[in-house]
Amino acid sequence: MSATLGTYLTLAIAVAFEVVGTTFLQASQQFTRLVPTVMVAVCYGAAFYFLAQVLKTMPVGVAYAIWSGLGILMVSAIGLVVFGQKLDLPAVIGLMLIVAGILVVNLFSNATTH
Repeated sequence: MSATLGTYLTLAIAVAFEVVGTTFLQASQQFTRLVPTVMVAVCYGAAFYFLAQVLKTMPVGVAYAIWSGLGILMVSAIGLVVFGQKLDLPAVIGLMLIVAGILVVNLFSNATTH
């Protein structure tokens, strides 16, 4: 079975839940606030559920690379916009390298399918 548009959509849902969960992790203030803490658990649980579905048609290494890479990019953007966390030039260059890695894997590798 190969990775399809549905696989990538499911992976995008997993990434979205992971990003929302990580944003709530910041808002939980080290698990001292109940609602954000519960949301962390719910969102991470959903993220791993959808990631597990992706693994039916995509190798774990590729799926996890895409999942974590996109999560890093999105959380960094949220940190900048929502929490006012600044990125220096080396951080921006590193994030650009992550994007490049994701593109190389998806555009040039046959490893995205089982």
